[in-house]
Amino acid sequence: MTNIKNICVFASASNDLAEVYYKDAQQLGMLIAQKGYGIVYGGSRRGLMYACAGAVKQAGGKVYGIMPEKLAKVGLANPDDCDEFYITKGMRERKAKLDELSDAVIAIAGGFGTLEEISEMIAQKQLGYSNKPIVILNTNSLYDPLVKFFESIINQGFADKELRKIYYVAYSPEDALSYIENYRNEKAYVKYKEN
Repeated sequence: MTNIKNICVFASASNDLAEVYYKDAQQLGMLIAQKGYGIVYGGSRRGLMYACAGAVKQAGGKVYGIMPEKLAKVGLANPDDCDEFYITKGMRERKAKLDELSDAVIAIAGGFGTLEEISEMIAQKQLGYSNKPIVILNTNSLYDPLVKFFESIINQGFADKELRKIYYVAYSPEDALSYIENYRNEKAYVKYKEN
């Protein structure tokens, strides 16, 4: 078992997705709270972000929201449902705060923002700046092409084969939480020598 308190969830803020995505987001949120974790998320009152964080709140879990000032000013912020809510200057500061407050990461269905966030976390772990468990929740096979691309990067020599261990692809909320609960702190996969 690990000393994980808060899980960062990267997710879409769209309200126009297939129902299966909201169902998994809500199920994940409920499980996060039931297992005694808090959620760290993008602070929105929309989409899968809200579905997941709202389920955590409803099940009695702690909710930490982080949103850039620009998005908060247009009415997307959800401070009322958060135990702690942070406004940041921009997106870079937001990601840094999400990282600071969390001990594990789950990317659920999302677009370019979610892709950018999970890619940064994988790169940080690859270089030894983080050793958090990283999970990609592959609801409705959304991330199949991404996982295939990751395999192509590895197979063509752009990343070491050991880097497959950096992230875990889950196919249900239960699978995602099980991986985090059983995560073992492994050494960073960096092969660089310090001078």
